Amino acid sequence: MKSSYCIVIPNYNHTQHIDGVLQSVADLSLPVIMVNDGSDTSTSHYLNQLPNNYPFLQVINLEQNSGKGGAVMAGFIEAHKQGYTHAIQVDADGQHNLKDIPNFISLSQNNPDAVICGIPDYDESVPLGRLIPRYITHFWVWVETLSFKIKDSMCGYRLYPLETTVALIQSTSIGQRMDFDTEILVKLYWQSVEIINFPTKVIYPEDGSSHFRMFKDNWLITKMHTKLFFGMLPRAPGLIARHFKKKSRPDSHWSATEERGSTLGIQILVWLYRIFGQWLFRVALNPVIAYFVLTGNKARRASYQYLRQINQYTGSSKKVRWYHVYKHFYQFGLAAVDKIRGWLGDVHLSDIVFHHADVFAQLRNNKSPQGAVFIGSHLGNLELCRAIGESDSSLKINALVFTKHALKFQKALEKFNPKASVNLIQVDTMGADTAIELKQKVEAGEIVIIVGDRTSVTQYGRVNYAPFLDQPAPFSQGPFILASLLECPTYLLFCLKQSGQYHLYLEPFADSLKLARTNKNEQLQSIITDYAKRLEHYCLKAPYQWFNFYNFWQKDDVNYIQRNTINTQEKNNRDNQ
Repeated sequence: MKSSYCIVIPNYNHTQHIDGVLQSVADLSLPVIMVNDGSDTSTSHYLNQLPNNYPFLQVINLEQNSGKGGAVMAGFIEAHKQGYTHAIQVDADGQHNLKDIPNFISLSQNNPDAVICGIPDYDESVPLGRLIPRYITHFWVWVETLSFKIKDSMCGYRLYPLETTVALIQSTSIGQRMDFDTEILVKLYWQSVEIINFPTKVIYPEDGSSHFRMFKDNWLITKMHTKLFFGMLPRAPGLIARHFKKKSRPDSHWSATEERGSTLGIQILVWLYRIFGQWLFRVALNPVIAYFVLTGNKARRASYQYLRQINQYTGSSKKVRWYHVYKHFYQFGLAAVDKIRGWLGDVHLSDIVFHHADVFAQLRNNKSPQGAVFIGSHLGNLELCRAIGESDSSLKINALVFTKHALKFQKALEKFNPKASVNLIQVDTMGADTAIELKQKVEAGEIVIIVGDRTSVTQYGRVNYAPFLDQPAPFSQGPFILASLLECPTYLLFCLKQSGQYHLYLEPFADSLKLARTNKNEQLQSIITDYAKRLEHYCLKAPYQWFNFYNFWQKDDVNYIQRNTINTQEKNNRDNQ
């Protein structure tokens, strides 16, 4: 059956933002069902006049106020009766970034039986009093599901599969007020419905109003958690068993991995470093890393796989233990410390060992107007190289990054050093415009850094397989084709931390990677194989400093890996600024 989507908006005496909400969804060509939840006479009159201005809107009226949950459930039942397969729940107060609706639908089309949950990325408008109860609820939801799969159970911005959801509503009792969002999600999880989390920007309008009743609703939420806890106990064996079931569906692409943590959390860590130095930062890092190790199932499995591959390649008979994986994650945390140190100016030339110093000197003294390409990787600390370059007036270094996995940390650094965003070229996809921009920079004598160890965000099969730690791995053709188009000297760049110092390795790779038309494929294969060999070489120097926490050897094929072709959340955030 073909999926059909609608939007459900519960409304109780909300008028100040509802026009803005409807205008935001007007271009989506989606029907909207607004549930007037027993609003007062003037509000009801206003809401019932709205379909005259918005033909896609239908208003259904409840005579008495039944609470947010009651209104949403009434909207779901009505949508199901009208033949819609999925409903997107949206608040009426303008908090939600409705530009993300196409992203929700795209995820749903790839996962039609799943609930797509918005994970709030709050700005400064969020009251602290709202954040603390959320984290308390997060804890209890993790207990009630025996899983960390539900990242946020209180955000009312979701996409539901209606058949499963309405069947649950009609077969069990679910809270009708502020307890609704959490209770229905936990019970859907109990029924083995997949939960997919999607980060989305959430604001608290200055002139907004809330119907949250401090004492009554907190009491309802407390009773709900008590009921869910005891409901979890007889289900515990089945919930635990779900962690051991293997999924036959394709693995998700690295670009679909959610950027974890928050900008506020990163800023707090930066403040700890600035005030107390590295020692307290390192102490605070331990519980943070422990949390990510425990909750990051995919990244943890990838770390095990990679470290086993290292042992197999080196002939080591040692088993990979949990503390090896923890060390791998911890090194990633320390790399964040080094990025902060670099951009705060706390890394000095005396801390750096330049290998191939003559190559660095030649680039600094280069009288030619032509620049160069540095091809790096997610090994070590490439960001530190850029920070160091910013302090060297003779080298102008530009870094090409995919916005999806660069923005939160970057935004936090910009609070303390605006130069952190200087010469950072943020892209969602590689296109002609990007190539032209980079060509202009190289012709002006600037350096362009790109990474060569991640596959294309948007396209299948644009890879060459090369031996990496004794197993064929897919390497994207894009960075090397781009380097060939720029027609300039190409170097390999690695920055590793060894014995407390930063070791920079800059190896000449080619005077030009320009590809001939006659044997282009053979040339490309040879180039990528050479790159993979050097990446392997440096991985063995510092195995815990390779930070690709996903199945690197997964075939880049539609049968083996799943790409979510959605616009990135960061792009939407930029559009709203």
